[in-house]
Amino acid sequence: MTHTLLTQQEFFAALEAARMPRHGGGHPFSAAWAAGLLSRRQLGEWAIQHHYYIDAVPQQFAALYARLPDLDARQHLLENLLGEEMPGHEGKRHPDLCVKFATACGVDPATLHAAEAQGQVLPSTRAMRSWVWELSTIRSLGEACAGIMVALEGQLPTLYPRYVEAMRKAGFTDDELEFFHVHIEGDTEHAHIGLELTHRYSQTPHAQRLAIAAVAASAQMRYRMLDGLYDAIVTRHAA
Repeated sequence: MTHTLLTQQEFFAALEAARMPRHGGGHPFSAAWAAGLLSRRQLGEWAIQHHYYIDAVPQQFAALYARLPDLDARQHLLENLLGEEMPGHEGKRHPDLCVKFATACGVDPATLHAAEAQGQVLPSTRAMRSWVWELSTIRSLGEACAGIMVALEGQLPTLYPRYVEAMRKAGFTDDELEFFHVHIEGDTEHAHIGLELTHRYSQTPHAQRLAIAAVAASAQMRYRMLDGLYDAIVTRHAA
């Protein structure tokens, strides 16, 4: 890899390229979902795992917010954080929307909330949540913005529309699919802001390499999470 500073255009291209080898859209679990091959019960099992993964996101964003030195960067992340928490809008927090989807799949909310205590959280799901904590609290700001906003949020606008199309055909209503709609609408902008902030906080060749590596690592972590879901939900179901 080059040891010279990349231009902004080159850096953006490298960040987005680092996401592709392990993009979640290429995983067999995503392919099965998009093809309408997952039952409501299986989608409910996904929702239990996904809720555990995202339930800490508001606190993770708050931790990263506290580390940002620039007002405009904090304001961008605050908008993202408020979008997660939705103060004054009961039931509209992103974790709550995930619970609503799980309920539409036949999952009792009490079962979802008891997943960790019942030992139902998969190791790959736990690792994904822990990695986001590491990015938001320990890693450099360039790595954090790249690994969270570019790698993870940047995947969803291309991934979730395929899920939604399949689930509409299966009889889900748009209200039941609200969790997916809000991410399709919001995360395109979040990924673009993530590119800008990653560039701002990666002003040396070494910092750029770390940011690119963080994108690749986040994509790999999500892919491994999908591996765990596929094994637990699809392979086990087939057996």
